[in-house]
Amino acid sequence: MLPSDNAMTHTKIRRKDRAVYDDVWIEAFLLRAPVITVSFTDGEQPLIKPTLFVYDPGRRAVYFHATAFGRTTETLKTHPRAAFTAFEMGRLLPADRAMSFSLEYASVVAYGRIAVIEKDEEATAGLQLLLDKYFPHLRPGEDYAPVHPEELKITAVFRFDIDDWAGKRKAVADDFPGAFFWGEEGGA
Repeated sequence: MLPSDNAMTHTKIRRKDRAVYDDVWIEAFLLRAPVITVSFTDGEQPLIKPTLFVYDPGRRAVYFHATAFGRTTETLKTHPRAAFTAFEMGRLLPADRAMSFSLEYASVVAYGRIAVIEKDEEATAGLQLLLDKYFPHLRPGEDYAPVHPEELKITAVFRFDIDDWAGKRKAVADDFPGAFFWGEEGGA
C-alpha cells in the first residue's frame, strides 16, 4: 500500500523505483528475516541492539528478548519509542565506472513503541514464538524443557508494536553481467 499524504515522512522512500509499501511483501520479508537491529535512545545517547526476533502478524508486532537487568530493559521502560531494520544482501553488481558499482538488496524499516512484557503468559508465548522460529524441529516438553516461570525473572521479553513501516529493494535480471555473491569471485 502506498503511503498516504499524512504518512510518516520517515517511511517515504526517495527512490520510488525501489520503494515497497506492500504490506504482504513486508510481512513475508519479516517472517523470513533472521535478525533485526533495534534502535532507540535513553534521551541523550543513541543505542542499537542487533537481536533475534519473531514477527507476529496477528499483532503487527515483533518479539525479542534480553536480560531483565540490562541497559536495554532499563532504557526501554522509560523511552519506548524505537525503530528497527532487517536487511538481506543479494549479489554484488560490478560496473564499468566506480560510482556505478551496486548490489541487490531488500530491507524493511519499522517505527513504533516497545513494551516490556509484564504478564508471564504473553512473555512465555513470545519466547515460545522465538523458539518455534529458530528451532522449528524441536518440541517443548519433548526435546527441551518448556519456559519456566523462574526464567522469566531474569529474562525481559519485548513487544515492538509497529506504527509504520516501509520496504526497499533492488533486484536485477538473473543474467546481469558479472554479478556474484559476496565470498565468490574475489569477494572476502
